[in-house]
Amino acid sequence: MKKILELEQHVANLIAAGEVVERPASVVKELIENSIDAGAKVITVEITAGGMTYIRVTDNGSGIAPDDAETAFLRHATSKLQSAEGLGAIATLGFRGEALAAIAAVSRIEMLTRVQGAPEGISLSLEAGNVINRSPVGCPEGTTIIVRDLFYNTPARQKFVKTDRAESSAISTVVLRCALSRPDVSLRFIKDGKTEYHSPGDSRMDSCIYSLFGREFAKGLVPAESSTEYISVSGFVSAPAYPRGNRSYQFFFVNGRAIQSRTLQAALEQAYANILPSARFPSCVFYVNTDLSLVDVNVHPAKTEVKFLSDKQVFDEIYFAALNAIKDSDLSSFNNSKSDASHGISKIGFKSMDADAFRIAYASDSSRESRSPLSVCDDSLPTQVGSGFTADNLDFCGALSVFPGYNVQKDDFYVQTLNSDLQRPAAVFRVIGEALNTYIILEYEDSVWMIDKHAAHERIHFNALQSADYEPMPQTLIAPIICRHDHEDISILIENATLLEDLGFFVESFGENAVAVRQIPTEIDLSDVESVLSDICANLRQGSAPYAERLDEIYRAIACKASIKAGKSSNIRELEELAARVISGEVAVCPHGRPVAFEITKATLDKGFKRI
Repeated sequence: MKKILELEQHVANLIAAGEVVERPASVVKELIENSIDAGAKVITVEITAGGMTYIRVTDNGSGIAPDDAETAFLRHATSKLQSAEGLGAIATLGFRGEALAAIAAVSRIEMLTRVQGAPEGISLSLEAGNVINRSPVGCPEGTTIIVRDLFYNTPARQKFVKTDRAESSAISTVVLRCALSRPDVSLRFIKDGKTEYHSPGDSRMDSCIYSLFGREFAKGLVPAESSTEYISVSGFVSAPAYPRGNRSYQFFFVNGRAIQSRTLQAALEQAYANILPSARFPSCVFYVNTDLSLVDVNVHPAKTEVKFLSDKQVFDEIYFAALNAIKDSDLSSFNNSKSDASHGISKIGFKSMDADAFRIAYASDSSRESRSPLSVCDDSLPTQVGSGFTADNLDFCGALSVFPGYNVQKDDFYVQTLNSDLQRPAAVFRVIGEALNTYIILEYEDSVWMIDKHAAHERIHFNALQSADYEPMPQTLIAPIICRHDHEDISILIENATLLEDLGFFVESFGENAVAVRQIPTEIDLSDVESVLSDICANLRQGSAPYAERLDEIYRAIACKASIKAGKSSNIRELEELAARVISGEVAVCPHGRPVAFEITKATLDKGFKRI
């Protein structure tokens, strides 16, 4: 009996459709690209129920002639590629001739189209790829395609479809990228009867960005450009004062095509090396124009990746465009003004500084009041102590039980810290001072210890968050904080509102691309709220990771932002209480696995000074 059989045409079509139509957003992407290729200058996208029951894309492009209407739905039928030679210089977005055939194979579809100047158009209805009705019709010039009941004949695909909100969010992201890729095209997106956004189509990059992302995002961008004989790069990058918690606001377009490219991403971030803090990322909208023969767009079924003839040349243009924009920008001067506390920047603009100065300026914000749970009094205390220090210089408000198991008492030169829970002997140490506003220096027995105060405090917060009896201490905000993220992140935040509430946050929808944060944990500074939510979104995106592992990542993000900042001066009481936790053995490594302290023995010091 033969084991190798040729598949039925219907089954083969369904398999082929699965490569192109992964979800409703794939349908929208293909239809918009066809409209742009048809020369449309106005495109409207309408969806309901996440695109599963209804998608409508209308354009004012060239339309399809009646004789070509049915042919357009055949596999590998296209007007954009005539021969193999054309593969070497593809100028259109769609060229495979698979989009309409793939969509029709897994849905019920209707097309209304009329070429420019024709007295009437044609209406075509298909079901599972088969034409069930064809008739002349009066309709506007251009093409309208309506897709209903997506995957109605492929139940195996339906079970992988996400919630309506998630699918709507994915479609919104696709439409946004298409609108951003062509500032000369006016693109309107309507979801469940409500217009979500509308690009002007005036060919201006800046007005397109403003209309899609709003004023807050646009004001943090600076123009960037670079060019050679064969490649030109233009667009915008974010000033260093406006970093984000993930890469979701990095947009790259090559010859009008939205792409994903690790090469371009690496070039951008290399320009910001030693400027942005760890785990913070720049934003960009970059348009790369190059000779068609220097880029291969036929390397991915969804056409989201391209291959450059010279990766190095493209890397250099992106890198130098971003680098020059950063140097020329005047938006990253840091001060202590509360007028723009969300970014900690001055309204007078950015003054160039070297990387070390930038990091110090960014980390130090003396205008912020310490919100550390280690601060038990409001007294103004010395931040560094030396041989002239005695405990009588401090008002410890008597005997303080700062943490369970710890009892801090007055005692000349020394603070005794007891931890009955750990059943360890009393630890006697002396805080000598603080180096670089980052490291605690203390004398303990016959050694000198160096403690990373941020790492130690971060571990304390992380342990508290992990504990079974943890209860957040939330504070309700007088005025909500409006955080703007991409549509997918907003969907994630809303869907995980209960989890966020367990952590001390209360968020609610504030339009399609924003949430209003009305409550935050007491430990989180107002200026850190948006970055914490970005980090939480990044972790919740990791759907394949175990839930407990993702939850730990969220705890790490919160603990990091809630902890004393490296580079920020601390009072002596904070230093002593952190040191007590480390000396007791309770805190050994930070949540990321790095050590929080190291010991320099007296013998090592004596040897270094050649005393032995």
